[in-house]
Amino acid sequence: MDFIPVIFFAIGAVLLQRLLYDAMSKGAFALFAAGTIDIICAGGLKALYKLLYAAGVCDFERLNQMFFPVQSIGFLLAGIGVLALLTHPQGNQTDKYRGKDGKLYGAAAPAVFSGTMIFVLMMVLGSALMNIGLAIMAFKKKKTLVGVLFILAFLFSMCMGYLSSRDFTQASMNWIAEGVNVVGQACFLLGAVNMKKAFATD
Repeated sequence: MDFIPVIFFAIGAVLLQRLLYDAMSKGAFALFAAGTIDIICAGGLKALYKLLYAAGVCDFERLNQMFFPVQSIGFLLAGIGVLALLTHPQGNQTDKYRGKDGKLYGAAAPAVFSGTMIFVLMMVLGSALMNIGLAIMAFKKKKTLVGVLFILAFLFSMCMGYLSSRDFTQASMNWIAEGVNVVGQACFLLGAVNMKKAFATD
C-alpha cells in the first residue's frame, strides 16, 4: 500500500518533467527535477523500510531516519524550481553567474541544524510553491479542474503532516494515513496527466 502513492507521484513528476523541460531555464529545471527525484527516493525508501519491518527482515533504522529530511529538501527544491518558472525569465542565465575569470561560482553550503522544525518549514513551503505554482499555471490555461487537483494534492499533503504527529502504534492510524497519501498523490498524478493534455492541445 505504501508504494502506491510513491508510484503515483513518480509518474506525475516524470510527466511534469517532460512537459516543463523546454519551458524552464536549466537552473529552474535542475531544481525541479532534483527535488522531485529526491521526493521519489525518500518515499520509496520509507516504503521499503516498512516492508522490511513488517516482513520481519530487519529494522533498517537509517531508511526510516533519512525520510523526513530528504523529502523536505526535495519539496523545497521542486517548489523553488516552479517559483523560478513563474517569476523569472527562463532564458539562458549562465553568463550572469560567471566571474571576470570566466568561472562559475555557486552559493555557500547552508548551516547545520539539529532540530526538525526547519524540515517541517521546508516541506510545507516547498509543497506549497510546487503545487500552488502548478495550479496557477493551470488556471492561466483556464484549466480550473487541473488547478483544483494540484491544490487538493497540497491540502492532502498538509493532512499527512498532521497525521504524522498522531499515535502510529494503532493500525487504524496507519491505514488512515496511507489512504490520505494515496488520494493526495492520485490528485497530483491526475493533475499532471491533465496538464500535459492541456499543453498538448495548445
